[in-house]
Amino acid sequence: MPNDFNQQIIDEFRAHHGRLGGHFEGARLLLLTTTGARTGTRHTTPVAYLPDGGDRVLVIASAGGSPRHPDWYRNLLTHPQVTVESGVFTYEARAVVLDREERDRAFARAVEANPGWAAYQEKTDRVIPVVALYAIAQDGPGHIEAGSPGEAIGVVHDMFRRELALIRREMETGGGTLGAQLRVNCLTLCQGLHNHHTGEETALFPFLADRSPRFAPVRERLHREHERIAELVEELRRAVSAGATADARAEVVRLTEELEAHLAYEEEQLIPLLDAA
Repeated sequence: MPNDFNQQIIDEFRAHHGRLGGHFEGARLLLLTTTGARTGTRHTTPVAYLPDGGDRVLVIASAGGSPRHPDWYRNLLTHPQVTVESGVFTYEARAVVLDREERDRAFARAVEANPGWAAYQEKTDRVIPVVALYAIAQDGPGHIEAGSPGEAIGVVHDMFRRELALIRREMETGGGTLGAQLRVNCLTLCQGLHNHHTGEETALFPFLADRSPRFAPVRERLHREHERIAELVEELRRAVSAGATADARAEVVRLTEELEAHLAYEEEQLIPLLDAA
């Protein structure tokens, strides 16, 4: 893509915490900053990604089916440490090019979720590489793109609301079967909620408890809600994994209702405490 077009996407991505409109609405994009192989200059590129569970995401060096690898791919071959922006979090990652066998399995998963990847491969004689981006160990999930701790809560919650909206839309448009894209969406939501709630329980809640005696009953309620959300997420994950469409639809409704109520209560209680702290 031309650099001016890239820059428009980058600006919109950063201004709206990863939310894009137009042709890219609902697309899974991240901003990948690499170090130039020859120049040493830092370059930021919007790239599509595939959640892969654990501590990594996958990016695919398709270049739209071009006969030539994209610049960002050649850069990370020389300088494998990269910066990843998700729209909410910014973190350092280590790029690892998957070997042929693992690459083929990962590419097949990507094609199942989005057949456009297969169309790109058909356009070129080169084998399109798949790269795993492993988050480099650090305290917390990375820098949150927000101006205050209270705003950070809202930004993270809005990320979950977008993930839930993607799941609902996939359930409405997916027909009678559960598709690969829905499994990707569920994986992302399940993992994200688990990480977020773990971070709150181990770091944020003790911080607030030390500063506000009024937080004790709020903490107890939020802890119960975290356990309940975890149960609902697990029920949804099982239904999607089993391909049980009716069960999955019912679980999406239950999770939507309870998660929306939980996020609203958490914002109501935590944002004033964080702003005061």
